Formats: sequence, C-alpha cells, structure tokens
Amino acid sequence: MKTLLGTKLGMTQILGENGVMIPVTIVQAGPCTITQVKSPESDGYSAVQIGFGSGKNLSNAVSGHVKAAKVTPKIMREVRVDSLDEMKVGDEFKADIFELGDIVDVTGTSKGKGWAGTIKRHNFTRHKKTHGGKGNTRKPGSIGSMYPQKVLKGKKMAGQMGHEQVTVKNLVVAYLDVDQNLLGIKGAVPGPRKGIVTVKGVK
Repeated sequence: MKTLLGTKLGMTQILGENGVMIPVTIVQAGPCTITQVKSPESDGYSAVQIGFGSGKNLSNAVSGHVKAAKVTPKIMREVRVDSLDEMKVGDEFKADIFELGDIVDVTGTSKGKGWAGTIKRHNFTRHKKTHGGKGNTRKPGSIGSMYPQKVLKGKKMAGQMGHEQVTVKNLVVAYLDVDQNLLGIKGAVPGPRKGIVTVKGVK
C-alpha cells in the first residue's frame, strides 16, 4: 500500500541533476498508523483506516476506537486495498515507501473562494457597457423561462466556488527526505497551506 496522509507546507524549487529548476510542493507525508483493518469476511471489502497527526480532546468513542493502535490521530481516512497481507493495527508507514521518480495522485480540498458570480466562477464574459446596457454588465441574463419551465440541474450560475475535493493525477516525486518525512512533488497540489492531502502511488 503506497498511500499516505500529509500536510501541504508550501511551494519551492529545487535544482535538478541537469541544472534545470524544478517547481515542487513540499508535503509532510506521514508517519501514518493503521487504526483499523476491514476484511471481506467482516465488512464485505478490503480496506485499512490510517491515522495521521496528533489530536487533542478526542471523544470517548474515538479514543476507544484507536486504543489498540496506541495513537491519538488528528485525521483518519479509509483506503481501499487489494490485499491485507501482513497488515495489522498499529503498523506505521513513513515517506520511505516512496522513491524518487514515483508517479502519484494527490487528493486535497481546494481553496474556498466564497460566493462567486458567473464571470469569476465559470469564465463568462460581461455585457457591453454601452447602447442600452443599463448597468447590468455582470449579470448572467436569461436562464430560460420556456420549456421545460424549470432550471435544469447543473446550470452554470452564481454560487459557492472552491472548497471541493480535487485530485491531481500523475505527479512526480522529485524530492525525498526520509528523516523528516518530506516529499517534494513536482507541480501544484490542491488546497491551501497546512491543508490535509492524500498521496497515493500509481501502480
């Protein structure tokens, strides 16, 4: 299983072997601990629940749940696996499960931008300001009042922008610090600084 939870620390650049500057996002990846193992016999599918970080004031339910793993994680996520061989509660994973050049998919929560209009949210163009514009230059205009006499789901309108799960695929591990559990992933990773991300190795 090549999957870790981590914290996005920020972007920087490193010097490659060929002298070319490489933009990387530094991620504090792990250590992660298995807090639960789900098997087809007991749960109907194979998965492990991994915990990351150090939480405070855990509820009695969560404290009892992670007692066997002897950790107090701040974040827990479930990861599907093909096989549960040699996986047990309490096992720890660190950044050394990855190698330089590995291809990974990174999942995070994008930055929230609040309520946004159609121009900012969907890249609409504004109306012209002259010849009867009446100042309504940034309004969306008609949304269809004829058949089918309702607004269809998915209509591009104003609304909440950002703060949604985003996965960026086929990124490359360009930097690795095993001692401090740091990954340098080439390119941009979704989410703000200190945001929680999931780094998953591609088969």
